[in-house]
Amino acid sequence: MADHSGHRQRVKTEFLTRGLAGWPEHRVLELLLFYALPQGDVNGLSHELMEQFGSLAGVLDASRDELCRVKGVSDHTATLLKLIPALCGRYLNSRSEVRSVIHTAEDAYAVLAPYFFGATNEMSYVLCLDGKNQILGVRKLSEGCIDATSVNIRRIAEEALALRAARIYLAHNHISNIALPSREDLDTTMVIQTALMGVGVELVDHLIFVDGDMVSMKESQRYIEML
Repeated sequence: MADHSGHRQRVKTEFLTRGLAGWPEHRVLELLLFYALPQGDVNGLSHELMEQFGSLAGVLDASRDELCRVKGVSDHTATLLKLIPALCGRYLNSRSEVRSVIHTAEDAYAVLAPYFFGATNEMSYVLCLDGKNQILGVRKLSEGCIDATSVNIRRIAEEALALRAARIYLAHNHISNIALPSREDLDTTMVIQTALMGVGVELVDHLIFVDGDMVSMKESQRYIEML
């Protein structure tokens, strides 16, 4: 029996690297079928489905009974194929729902505070916003030892770009319960801000959390500059 694992991995890697742009529809369907039929060659089934229903949309719009009439399509496979348009519809509805809007550092604090509740190590998070300051998501960046955490600029950029964020808030906590930013905190924030500008992402502020309190790095920088 032929080993198709190498082909499957190449197809998956290509998708993760470049997306689906330029792919013929039967190949998109083949990738999907990998997850319904975890072993073997599904290229032939992909072509058969395309021939039966005329297009990728035709396959996904076909009824369960119609799909199961095609040799090689089990109830499990038909369920996966029917799930895709239903899932896409739910996804689009979710993205179109009114999201919370972040106007101030206090708004960001309200969203991020639960992530630091009861923390015993230093952690860092990024709050991602779209161009209208609506929340796209919160992503954990790192968790360090009891007194230090690493903030990786590349990781921040990857998380922001993955959510198509236009603006972000960074946040980390001080286990010492002293919220005052260090010189290192300020310098690191400036470096991150400059780096993110290069990929079209605005760092709105960098927030430091301690139990029941928060300090805005932006406001701290302004205060220092006035001294």
